[in-house]
Formats: sequence, C-alpha cells, structure tokens
Amino acid sequence: MQPETQYARSGDVHIAYQLVGEGNLDLVWIPSLAHHVELSWENPPVARFLVRLMELGRLLLFDKRGTGMSDRVSSDTTLETRMDDIRAVMDAARSERAVVCALGEGGPLGMLFAATYPERTDGLVLINSSPRLVGSAEFPWLPSRGEQEQNIEKMVRNWGEPYQRELLSIPSPDMTEEDRMAFARALRLSVSPGALRDYLRMNLDVDVRGVLDSIRVPTLVLHRTELARLDIRGARYLAEQIPGARLVELPGRNFAPAVGDADALFAEIERFCADLQSGEWEPAEPDRMLATVLFTDIVGSTEKMAELGDRGWRKLLDGHHTAVRRQLSRFRGIEMDTAGDGFFARFDGPARAVRCARAITDDVREFGVDVRAGLHTGECELHDGKVAGIAVSIGARIAAAAEPGEVLVSSTVKDLVAGSGLGFEDRGAHELKGVPGEWRLYAVDR
Repeated sequence: MQPETQYARSGDVHIAYQLVGEGNLDLVWIPSLAHHVELSWENPPVARFLVRLMELGRLLLFDKRGTGMSDRVSSDTTLETRMDDIRAVMDAARSERAVVCALGEGGPLGMLFAATYPERTDGLVLINSSPRLVGSAEFPWLPSRGEQEQNIEKMVRNWGEPYQRELLSIPSPDMTEEDRMAFARALRLSVSPGALRDYLRMNLDVDVRGVLDSIRVPTLVLHRTELARLDIRGARYLAEQIPGARLVELPGRNFAPAVGDADALFAEIERFCADLQSGEWEPAEPDRMLATVLFTDIVGSTEKMAELGDRGWRKLLDGHHTAVRRQLSRFRGIEMDTAGDGFFARFDGPARAVRCARAITDDVREFGVDVRAGLHTGECELHDGKVAGIAVSIGARIAAAAEPGEVLVSSTVKDLVAGSGLGFEDRGAHELKGVPGEWRLYAVDR
C-alpha cells in the first residue's frame, strides 16, 4: 500500500513528505541527488531498504525543494534553506528529535543540520559521503572543479532514460537492468535537466570541513571500500574530524545502499540506533551549538560624536539601533549584546546573516555613517542566554578588519552559502589578534 504523501510549509515552499512506521525513535532520510517519495516505493531495492529503516521506528521521507513532488524553485536552494525544510517536515510530523541518515552528497546537509540543531538530532548516520565534492590539496583524490563541471554538462545534455541507465551502472555496477530502469524513471520524474544543473553546480561550492568539529551528536560513518568515484579516504577524514565518530568500512562497490550486500550496512545502522536507545552514546551537549555570529560597529564614531554633540549623537544612535534591530528581526537574527554603537548577534544560518549584514550597512547610510561588519560560523557555548567561545572572538576580529561599509566573512561562511547567489571578493590571508593561524577573509559583493 502506497504511504500517504503530505506537505509541510517551509517559508513559501511546499515540501512533500511521508511519515511511515511507528516506534519511539524517529529517523529522517536524506537521499542523494533527487528523490520522489511515491516512486521510491515502486523501486524494489529502495522499497526494501526503506522498509528495513521503518523497522527501527518512525521514518520521515521528503523530497528536497525543487525535486520530486516538492515545489519547483528558481533560487535559494542553499544548505541553509534545506535545513529549514527538514525542520518544517519534522514540525509537521510532530517529531521533536530524530536520527538523521544521509547518503552521498546529502551528507553535508545532514552534517550541517546536526551541528546547528543538536537539540533536534539524536544521532547522525553518513553513508558513502564526503565533506566536499571538488578536489583540493587535502582531497587530491576528488575530481577537479573543471572535471566536475564537464561531468555535469554531460549529464544535462544526455538527461534521459538510456543515459540514466548507463550512468547508474557506474556507481552501482551490481544493479540489475530492471532496477536501473526503476531508478532511472524515478530520477527522470524527480528533477528536470535545468534543475539538475543548478543543484549539482551548487554542490560544487559546498564545503563543510569547517563545521565538522562542531558536530557533537553520536555519529556513524559508513562507506563502501571499492566505490568507483568516492574514495574511502573521505570517510576516514570525516571520522577523524567529527568528535567521537564511529567509522565502519564495508566491503562492496555499490553506492546505492539498497544494492549489493544491504544486510551488512543495515545491521550497522540497527546497532547504532539500538546503542542510542540503550544510552550507549552520550546525548549532545545542550550548551554547545553551531552558529553564525555577526558584529557591527559605526566607523569613526568618536569623530561623529564630537561633530553632532550629545543630543545629536543620541538621536543618531536611536535611529541606528532601530535600523539594525529591524534587519535582525527580518533575517531571524538574535541580538546578543549592544555596546555603544556596536551590535553582536547570532543566526542559525550563514546566508541570512550575510544578507542581514549587507542590509544593515545599506540602511544606516541614511544617518550619514558607515558601519563595518564581520561574520564567522563556528561552535559557540551557550550560558544563561549568552554566547561565548573562540568563534565569537573570531567574528569580532573579522569585523575589526573590515573597511568602512564592508561586510567581511571567514572562509567557513563563504563555503556554507553555496547556492545563495551571494558573491565574494578574496581579501587574502589575515592574522587575527589573539587567534592562532592565518585566516582567509572575503568581502561580500555589493
């Protein structure tokens, strides 16, 4: 029997989802590439895998925005908005906490969600995943950006059933011809060629290495040892960087978890979930979370104060504070502190924080002043409603390095806002006072 498809509202976008199974444990499944919540049940190996997951508890399936049965969108398909979609689906299903299971390039979304919302994440399972998709000095085994772009254009040009069947035989060579036809049909009906290009190109800019040490929830990393295009070293890197992560290297050459020896993979997920329920894993620390911090202050405030006098300066500050708070409210920022002409705020999404900073720098010009702004995303400590930690210090130092009217961000922020349409100009490596190492900083394009 086909499970019932429902819709959750995420901002202005409708996200198709299904809730199947029952039990005390909730699981959220983040698939690779495109997904179709109804056609998945017509694909025998996928259906078998989903049924196995259902045996563990309540299973939440959803179609990513722009794919499957969810609304088609033309922009703003960042990891940040996709995190919003997961929360919307969990809220609609009355799921307070869940084990997040992610496959392939769905992994970075799962990692970012677990780091940002530890209070809603019981555990994290990463299957055949990597923190980035483009080669670098640290990831020399991955294809270069040029190679990835060529692969994407080839996929878009040939998007159709014959090519899709050929494409599926590379990552999952043991897939039967009948299964390839079922997978190909689901892909074809889940995403158009243009949407496919946008989605894959956005993923080329994603890099979540900077947030891995902020993941404080129990994490299981599963990886096949003989995958054609996804080296086991990526999984080993994840296990090394995520505190307390458990790595299991599974024999096999199939990317799709439902193809080949699915029993061994599922047994590891089952063991992980049982350990979570038995208390084998420590729960996430509620006083630590990933956040984007924003610092702003008025440039040349002392001179402006002398020019305007006490009464004029107070009037300017009142207008400035009103403008800043208006933008914080608009972009879901939380004001943490205000000292004189400076503001300190935190956000649960870096793209919102960047857009807020840019709006603030534009708004305050009506008062005849410029502000400088700095942003960083990192692990923060929460104490009595206050935010502290090295990430806060880094954000403050970045703001101090900004030019008048400039929004300056760390490389971590830049890497997390792929797909947002925001542009950046490299400002080179900087030494930040009191912070070890060199930091690559970027100015937000106007």
